[in-house]
Amino acid sequence: MTSSLLTPRGRVRSGGGGTAADSGGGAAAGSTEPTAILDWRHPSVSALLREISVPLDGESPAADPVATLRRAHRWIAGAVRPVYSVQDERPVSDVLRRRRGSCSQRLAVLESFARASGVATRVRGLVVDGRYWYPRFPTLRRLVPDQVVLAWPEFALDSAWLPVSELFGGLDELSARPGGGFTNSGAETLFDAVSRTAIDWDGTTACPADSASCDLSAHVLTDLGHFDSRDELFARHGQTLCWTARLVAEPVLGRRSAGAR
Repeated sequence: MTSSLLTPRGRVRSGGGGTAADSGGGAAAGSTEPTAILDWRHPSVSALLREISVPLDGESPAADPVATLRRAHRWIAGAVRPVYSVQDERPVSDVLRRRRGSCSQRLAVLESFARASGVATRVRGLVVDGRYWYPRFPTLRRLVPDQVVLAWPEFALDSAWLPVSELFGGLDELSARPGGGFTNSGAETLFDAVSRTAIDWDGTTACPADSASCDLSAHVLTDLGHFDSRDELFARHGQTLCWTARLVAEPVLGRRSAGAR
């Protein structure tokens, strides 16, 4: 059983409503501007962007922005150690300084790289069933929150929004690759998995019989719609854990490598 004791009180997590989110009709415009989380103008972030040849806003844009984002993703995968940090609002500059971050924090780093290079981003807010994380915490299931708030990035490319799950190819193409789907166990995280397999939150992918785990739609409790930034999503719907739970858990989980039991 999951726990509702660790989640923020007084939060109604339902889709639609507000000026930032949409559940189908309109669309959040997204932005290239820095935010409190996506602080890509921080000197340390800008210096790192130049180091890995990500063009900054105002400079000559990359000839192939998709290739640039893929390169940035690979760099993050290798340089930022995956851990179970629970501070979703941690600034990207701090994540890079620590050289470790949760799946959410590593996705935020990728968003910062995109915005810095002139590619607008937005996020889709998903509330995922906490039981989906049972394989990672087999002996601590009673402490797993019943709802996990997930900020899933999208990038404005070629007059359309490209979800991070399709950054390395279409979902049907990715699902056909060898290696199977994402099982949410072991060292691999959602951030790492998008480069090799389909991560399908909507159940639209023709998953092979041996890769049914590419369809994750059954784990989605609520689609919160789209938001101009992850800052707006968390301000409206809160982070996965309440403030007290984050304060207690972060010193331990923030250093615990993903996959460690």
